[in-house]
Amino acid sequence: MMKFLMLLKRDVKLFFKDKGMFFTSLITPLILLVLYATFLADVYRDSFASAMPAGLSIPDDLIDATVGGQLLSSLLAVSCVTVAFCSNLLMVQDKVNGTRNDLTVSPVKRSTVALAYFFGTEFATLIVNYVALGIGFIYLGKMGWYLSGKDVLSIILDVFLLTLFGTLLSSCVNVWLSTSGQASAVGTIISAGYGFICGAYMPISNFSEGLQKALSFLPGTYGTSLIRNHCLRGVYEEMGSQGFPADVVDLIKDSIDCNLYFFDNKVETETMYIIMVCAILVLLAVYILINVLRSDKRR
Repeated sequence: MMKFLMLLKRDVKLFFKDKGMFFTSLITPLILLVLYATFLADVYRDSFASAMPAGLSIPDDLIDATVGGQLLSSLLAVSCVTVAFCSNLLMVQDKVNGTRNDLTVSPVKRSTVALAYFFGTEFATLIVNYVALGIGFIYLGKMGWYLSGKDVLSIILDVFLLTLFGTLLSSCVNVWLSTSGQASAVGTIISAGYGFICGAYMPISNFSEGLQKALSFLPGTYGTSLIRNHCLRGVYEEMGSQGFPADVVDLIKDSIDCNLYFFDNKVETETMYIIMVCAILVLLAVYILINVLRSDKRR
């Protein structure tokens, strides 16, 4: 246990000591927030307006709050995964500079080293994402605050689960990388592509029916929807209190992926949590299996 804590302390200390790695991880959510607010806000407004029945008008404060909730949920959905890949670069750097070999010949078990990488990445990524969440709450306060205390706690839980998912995914991928070039290439692909396939950059409801069905198999899609539902639950409640028909509110939910469907069957929020937990357990099992097999191979 003492060796694990020492390695964990080392990994976290190196992450925060490496100003380039830390700054990149911290600035990524802020850049995404600026890009979302600058470019995607109009896209979300247009998508929202197109879902409205003819002749129905919605107060500007509710539109702003809806767009703000979409932006925040999109930011967090992408950040929880992309920042994890950035934070997990230490695993690759140790291979490049030979530190991993030194750890391998030391009395420390390979499983302990692997666990230290994982928990170090999870801790660092959580810090960055919760900082981003705090900034996002400030932004949401300016756009329109309709969150209850339960909503805030639910979003904090969602970020934790998605960060755990992102950390395990990055661990399963980065364990195979051995050069900085490979890590940079993978990070670029993840940063560019993940936001599209999880429904962060553009609602999945805007895609073709075939693509929607394909993306419904990906757990990240449900992670995005979880955060979005909790960011916007208060907005939908306010719409109901102002007399908006329930079918119109459902239409809005469909248009921005708060309602997701698996082959025409609506996926409830509880089921989304089950999907995310199952995905985390599967990735955890894969990460353990990879390390066991690689450990046996080196003996």
